[in-house]
Amino acid sequence: MNMQEKEKKNKELLEEVEKLKRQVKTLKSRKKYGLVWEEEKEPEQIVLDCQVKIPILKEVKLKEIITDKEKPVNILIEGDNYHALSVLNYTHKKKIDVIYIDPPYNTGAKDWKYNNNYVDINDLYRHSKWLGMMSKRLWLAKNLLKEDGILVCTIDHNELDTLGLLLKEIFSTKEITCVTIVHNPSGIQGLNFSHNNEYAYFVYSSGKRSIAFEERSEEDADIRLFMNTAKGKTTNYLRKSGYNCFYPILIKEGKIIGFDDVVKKDYHPKSPNIKRKDGVIEIYPIDSEGVERKWVFARDSVEDVIEELSVKFNTKKGIFEIIRTKRNINYKTVWIGNKFNAKNYGTMLLANIINKKFPFPKSLYAVMECIKACIHDKNESIILDFFAGSGTTGNAVLELNKEDDGKRKFILCTNNEDNNGDGAKIASDICYPRIMNVIKGYIGFLDKKQHNGLGGNLRYFKTELLDIEHISHVSDEQKIKLTYQAGDMIALREGTFEEVEKNEWWQIFKDGTKYTAVYFKEDKKKLNELVKKLSKLKEKVILYIFSWGKNEYKNEFTDYKNVRVEDIPEPIIDVYKEVNRLG
Repeated sequence: MNMQEKEKKNKELLEEVEKLKRQVKTLKSRKKYGLVWEEEKEPEQIVLDCQVKIPILKEVKLKEIITDKEKPVNILIEGDNYHALSVLNYTHKKKIDVIYIDPPYNTGAKDWKYNNNYVDINDLYRHSKWLGMMSKRLWLAKNLLKEDGILVCTIDHNELDTLGLLLKEIFSTKEITCVTIVHNPSGIQGLNFSHNNEYAYFVYSSGKRSIAFEERSEEDADIRLFMNTAKGKTTNYLRKSGYNCFYPILIKEGKIIGFDDVVKKDYHPKSPNIKRKDGVIEIYPIDSEGVERKWVFARDSVEDVIEELSVKFNTKKGIFEIIRTKRNINYKTVWIGNKFNAKNYGTMLLANIINKKFPFPKSLYAVMECIKACIHDKNESIILDFFAGSGTTGNAVLELNKEDDGKRKFILCTNNEDNNGDGAKIASDICYPRIMNVIKGYIGFLDKKQHNGLGGNLRYFKTELLDIEHISHVSDEQKIKLTYQAGDMIALREGTFEEVEKNEWWQIFKDGTKYTAVYFKEDKKKLNELVKKLSKLKEKVILYIFSWGKNEYKNEFTDYKNVRVEDIPEPIIDVYKEVNRLG
């Protein structure tokens, strides 16, 4: 071996030593407890690429669906969800009310890809890859939720425990509840058990009511006596344990007409029903053995539930009783019912809408129920699904809007990979046609019936990547290029989708209530012309002006009351720097 070869060999050995030192340092710096996984073995290439490529959005005009300009605009983003979430960190930070996701379950059956390769059961790092993939996206998703926003994430037994730990780590201040949903009554046969359920983690604000009441039909309502009927050694159900819960409920002609005051402690009614001379009957919480009990609600709060109370005549006892019918109750942590059946209302429903197969689509009604539990009476909320797949979440939001004439909006993000190797692309051939048919109406491929359209609007975007040197140093030339390419992103951010003008100097969008303008150039000789043009508008205007820094033009156009100024592109770059830090 000559001297040159020895030097080369020594250099390679020194580089290997340095590499090992770095690995040791990394291992020493890792946490020693909690959820730990191997991230360094095979980093996710999509995440690494975002250090030298900036995600942007481009609208596909040919795929827009407009049926009623009075209805909200929904969004479908085709592309990797990491790129989509990166963009949404600029356009929708703290704007999302509900995130519903159904990520790959990591069953080992090649149901998802990592670095363009399917992850199968023989991959020794499949759990680490899954956790790494989920962690990066959940951190980005967290930024999008409002303070009272709720995340719902479905999963099966394969990653149930690890997902729970991951959610606790990322959403450490939130409350987390796991709901069991029986979605496959016949079950999938395992070696020892037949699995007929999956799970949904709800992540929500603690210390207050965050989850809505479940609305039940009359047939499924919780119906029981309004009198406390508890028994046993405890005396908590007796009058003496709460005198303010012993008062007459007044009825006439079989209807409740009011509530009288709490009676004096030394007054003891001789009967549960006492009829007055004016025909009014006083109903007391006294059982068949003459024991003085309590109403479930005290006198000062009973009127809050008067809509739930009714009168029933007990023919056996010969007395009137007060019944409470609770149609709005707390959701239980096990959901059972035909509407959750994923075959009938997932697979078959999808086939009826678009005549396509998709692996394991969710029951439409299971998704609707999850969203209902999160939105209370918010009929203008925004729901995001960044594992949108066949588009069930979008379908669910449209159905909910139909129920109460709501104005909820959805944002769906999904890739456009080949679905099951049959040539159909997920975004363009599965998700988009489904949403289009549900909006416009269709004749069922299976039932041959006409299904009326639910109405609504949709804008279709694709993610694209803009090459840069590095996110830590974006050149002036690249900043200018980003500004020219950012129009559709800004339109999405402001909700102004209709382009009304574009030239080499500026671009203008509008909706029914406001305008958005983007001034592209460092050269400001045309800026005043644009501002004067915008100031003549009656509507509110948001003007994005190219600048090398931030806040350069914030106070320059204060005389124009309808114009608000924003900088570009530096705020976008700052968002992507933070995205890369989290990634």
